[in-house]
Amino acid sequence: MFWMKKVVVGDAERVLVYRNRRIERVLGPGVYTLWDVRDRIDLAHYDIANSAYAGNDSEALIAGLGERLSDYFVLADIGNDEVGLVLRNGRYAEVLAPGLRRLYWKGLARIEVRTLKLSPGLAIEREVADGLRQIAQIDRVAASGVVPTESAGLLFVDGTFVRTLAPGAYAFWNLRKNVTVETVELRVQAVEVSGQELLTRDKVTLRVNLAASVRVADPVAARTRVSRYNEQIYRELQYGLRKAVSSKTLDELLGDKASLDADILASAREACMPIGVEVLGVGVKDVILPGEMKEILNAVVQAEKSAQANVIRRREEANATRSLLNTAKLIEDSPVLMRLKELEALEKITEKIDKLTVFGGLEGVMQQLVSLKGRD
Repeated sequence: MFWMKKVVVGDAERVLVYRNRRIERVLGPGVYTLWDVRDRIDLAHYDIANSAYAGNDSEALIAGLGERLSDYFVLADIGNDEVGLVLRNGRYAEVLAPGLRRLYWKGLARIEVRTLKLSPGLAIEREVADGLRQIAQIDRVAASGVVPTESAGLLFVDGTFVRTLAPGAYAFWNLRKNVTVETVELRVQAVEVSGQELLTRDKVTLRVNLAASVRVADPVAARTRVSRYNEQIYRELQYGLRKAVSSKTLDELLGDKASLDADILASAREACMPIGVEVLGVGVKDVILPGEMKEILNAVVQAEKSAQANVIRRREEANATRSLLNTAKLIEDSPVLMRLKELEALEKITEKIDKLTVFGGLEGVMQQLVSLKGRD
């Protein structure tokens, strides 16, 4: 008859019956005949495969069904200082923000709602964090991060530093507060300062390349006292290099690089200590001179080496002359030694003679070439 309505509800369906636009009851699976004399009944069909109630009248259902609500729905009522975890058949399915109320259909799946107090530190237990990662919800409701070995983690809540984190994996609720996790590397790092054009004390322009090794000793100071500590380190090394070079002449720089390194190290270490950074070592890699200065230095070096060579040459000549004088004195005192020297000279002369004709015998030759005066 026209005042009767037949309703068929499937296993994965539920029907809400409204009479005069007010909730009357909920129909489960089955076939129903409803009396509707003056067309005062409205029916709302819902697919419950997703479990979450999709209507926009949750509060009206909670008030209208009263005690009957638990027969058809699971009510998730999350406090202002709580977070809700929805489990579907024992598996994490959804995260509910503080202060939220939501309905879930009973029937197809076993729905469980767990509430967790937001701890003062906002830390999330490892098991819960792993479950949220499995359903790809952790980035939506939490701030997570991994602090590697030889690094320090810094936890900030609403822009305020809270505590330092040791190496490991962390997750913090990010629902009512702005939570961030930053990592600061504690290993030794290399810093290069290249192509710095500087002026020495004697007004010589040169270009210097510098290398330094640094390490963050206080990660909190490095992160909170300056905006970018890496840029500050670079800047302080520049200042230290400029100060050290400007206080020395070119000869001093080229003659004692170790002193230059020590001056830069002392300046940079003092400047970087307040920001929690330790400068372990500094070394000047290259000192590059302009082309005309190279030519001048080469000329100077060449002149110095030439002068040194002349000094050595004169010293050797003096030694040779002194040796000849000593030999002459020995020959003067010893006729036999004189005779030996004469024979040596004769031997050298005969080596250069290709053909020799002798008249009067060997004794005559000797008397003609060499006359030996006996002593009185």
